[in-house]
Amino acid sequence: MVRGVAHRGDPVLYPENTLPAFEAAVRKSYSHLELDVQLSKDGVPVICHDLSVNRTTDGTGRIKELTLAELKKLRIRGEGEIPTLEEALTLLKDQIIVNIELKQLGDYYPGLEQAALDVVRKLGMEEQVFFTSFDHYSVLRMREIDSEVELGLISHGASPAFFPLMKEHNMRYLAVQYPFLTPSYIETCEQLGIQLIAWTVDDEEPMRRIRQYPSLLICTNQLDRWAAIHRHPVSQ
Repeated sequence: MVRGVAHRGDPVLYPENTLPAFEAAVRKSYSHLELDVQLSKDGVPVICHDLSVNRTTDGTGRIKELTLAELKKLRIRGEGEIPTLEEALTLLKDQIIVNIELKQLGDYYPGLEQAALDVVRKLGMEEQVFFTSFDHYSVLRMREIDSEVELGLISHGASPAFFPLMKEHNMRYLAVQYPFLTPSYIETCEQLGIQLIAWTVDDEEPMRRIRQYPSLLICTNQLDRWAAIHRHPVSQ
C-alpha cells in the first residue's frame, strides 16, 4: 500500500474529482483519497473543487445556483460528469480512507455539513472517512452535529493555535501547506497524536525530504511519482 493522500483522485491521468480518477487511486493502492464537496441548488452534496463549473466542465455558473439535474447534464472533458458524494463514496466503500473536504465559506452553503454527514451515515462509512475544511467554523459545526466523526483542519501555514482547539473538539487531522512544516512542528504533532498532512507535494525534491518523516501523510497530484519514491526512497 502507498501511504499517501490522492489529491482529487488521480488528476494527472483523469479529470479531477471524477469516478475514474478515484478508481485510479484505488488501483494504485493509495491509503487515502481527498475529494471536495459542494452543495447543489436542491441540496445534494456533489464533488467539485471550484465554486463554479466554469473551469472543469463545458458549462458555466455557480454550483449553488444549479440543480443536480442541471449539473448532471454538464460534461467534463467531453465525457465525464460531476459525481454526487453518494456516488463517490459508494464506489470507494471498504477500499480507501476518504478525506471529505467541505468547501464551505461562512454561510455560503447552509446545511452542507449535515447533508454530507447524512450521506456518510446512510452508507455506514463513519469509520472510513474524515471531514476537513479551510473554514474551521464548518468543522466545529460538524462536531456539534456528531461527537464521534473524525475531523481535521486545513491551513496554509503552521500555527500553535491549532493545538488547543483540536484537543478541545477531538480533532485528529491537520493539513498544512508543506513549506511551513519544520522538524519541530512535525515532532510536536507526533507527541500530541495529531496526524499531520503535508499538502500539496508534487515535485521530487520535497517528496524525498518529506519521506524522512514516516508519520507525515503526503497529499499529492503526482501519484506515480510519490509511489515510486515511497517504495524506493533512495535514488538509484
